[in-house]
Amino acid sequence: MTTLIQISDTHLLPGGELLHGRVDTAAALEGALEQVLAGGGRVDALLLTGDLTDGGAPEAYRKLRTLVEPAADKLGASPVYAMGNHDERRAFGTELLSTSDDHARDAVHRIGELRVIVLDSTTPGRHEGRLEPEQLGWLRAELATPAPLGTVLVVHHPPLPSPVPGVHLLRLRDAQALAGVLDGTDVGIIVTGHAHHTGCGVLAGIPVWISPALAYRVDALPPQGRQRGLAGSGISRIDLIDGSFVATAIGIDPAPVIYDEDDETMLRRIQAVMG
Repeated sequence: MTTLIQISDTHLLPGGELLHGRVDTAAALEGALEQVLAGGGRVDALLLTGDLTDGGAPEAYRKLRTLVEPAADKLGASPVYAMGNHDERRAFGTELLSTSDDHARDAVHRIGELRVIVLDSTTPGRHEGRLEPEQLGWLRAELATPAPLGTVLVVHHPPLPSPVPGVHLLRLRDAQALAGVLDGTDVGIIVTGHAHHTGCGVLAGIPVWISPALAYRVDALPPQGRQRGLAGSGISRIDLIDGSFVATAIGIDPAPVIYDEDDETMLRRIQAVMG
């Protein structure tokens, strides 16, 4: 089994600033990483899937790196960084990738025999998602050779409609162009963020997963005529189990424990009721 932890939309700010004057996003990231470490299970990669900072401040990227990379080292996991519309290409490259090249941040990562491809769906100065023809050509060439365990495609903007009007306006445009490249390839799941609400769908027969955001959540069922952001944090767990990709949303907010059993006891109890 291969396990990836997806952390999306961290929206870090410099100097201890609070997002919307209320959310300590650095503390949220620290808490999420502590929860992953406390789990004690194997994690092969940490996917940071865009809007890593809220405005592209170099100090915010440095803070993110000081939190993420020690945790990744403890886990033995590879950190994978993707651009979001709130990120800034030059600072993103300098602080996270150690490069001053401000071209699109497209990359291929090998996690054992699993391939993770990152596409930069951002356009400087805009918030909706776009992929350029050159990027799609590069992707087509990369996917021409399958990976032994298949491919996870990471793109910040979901290539899906949204029930939230604001999110819908800022989705990935011309998703069918991407679908044409992906059709018949070894891509097993498309992993996205951006929406701040958990969701799923299908593109070219491939599951699309929209991760919960770490900073806050968008209310997908607000009062009629309203759009709301609410307190709440989440991350995702992406597992490759017996050839199938499974995405699971994980809440970060404190919650009372309903039961806490060891594995063998719980499995025996379940088997007993199966007959």
